[in-house]
Amino acid sequence: MTSLNIFSPAKVNLFLKVLKKRLDGYHEIITLMQPISIYDEILLDVSDGSGIFVECNNKNIPLDRTNLAYRAAEMFLRKAGIQKEVHIRIKKNIPAAAGLGGGSSNAASVLKGLNNILPSGFSTSSLMEIGAELGSDVPFFILNHSAIAYGRGEKLDLIEIPGYWYVIVNPGFPVSTAWVYGNLLLTKEQEDINIPSLKNRLKDICIEDILENDLEGVTVLEYPDIKDIKSGLRGAGAAGALMSGSGSTVFGVFENKEAAGIAFIRIKNDPMFKNMAVFAAQGL
Repeated sequence: MTSLNIFSPAKVNLFLKVLKKRLDGYHEIITLMQPISIYDEILLDVSDGSGIFVECNNKNIPLDRTNLAYRAAEMFLRKAGIQKEVHIRIKKNIPAAAGLGGGSSNAASVLKGLNNILPSGFSTSSLMEIGAELGSDVPFFILNHSAIAYGRGEKLDLIEIPGYWYVIVNPGFPVSTAWVYGNLLLTKEQEDINIPSLKNRLKDICIEDILENDLEGVTVLEYPDIKDIKSGLRGAGAAGALMSGSGSTVFGVFENKEAAGIAFIRIKNDPMFKNMAVFAAQGL
């Protein structure tokens, strides 16, 4: 048996614009993502035999084919033409269904881990193609680098942005990405946003001025606590605050570790955030 320990990071969306709904049912988006230092821990065991087995410390995480990590292992073995027994043990630290990409990150980690263990010969670009079949964010986690994502989110343009510090607040309720997109009304006139224009905006303005998420308005209508969390983070000194992805997690942006640390303690001690998960994390 061969074993591999993997740290599977979360991400934040610093900018997310929904451009249109596509004929295939997906939405055309452009988003700026950065991986952050909140990690799930995955132990991957590969041995002779057959079958895929998933264990997780979070009872709300499915252990069957509805789990992206399971499907990642299944697809990898099929495309590689390899038969093995794979055990995936996941210690969840990233809140689930929270806009932080935990499931996609787990899938990417399994793909990369199996590629390290087994003689598949897949290149990074091949792994990204496999990942895109599993989910729009999976290729981003395979690269594990700040990037502008477009298409349905699977096409990537790498970008260098500072390693901002974040205070991350998860209010404890999951939000369905499908529900958010299903309730998004694309009735307003869309801006002409493309990769060069977004890169120019990053050069010319401060990061707090680029924070924007078209999905936030949908989620806030159903979960108004998100607006209060944003106000609390700004009150604790964040340069800006935004909901990540389809929610429900909200992050505040800080220029350095010290400022984020002070805000983290303030938020943790605030009764408003008593039953919420609070993290301090650095952009990677």
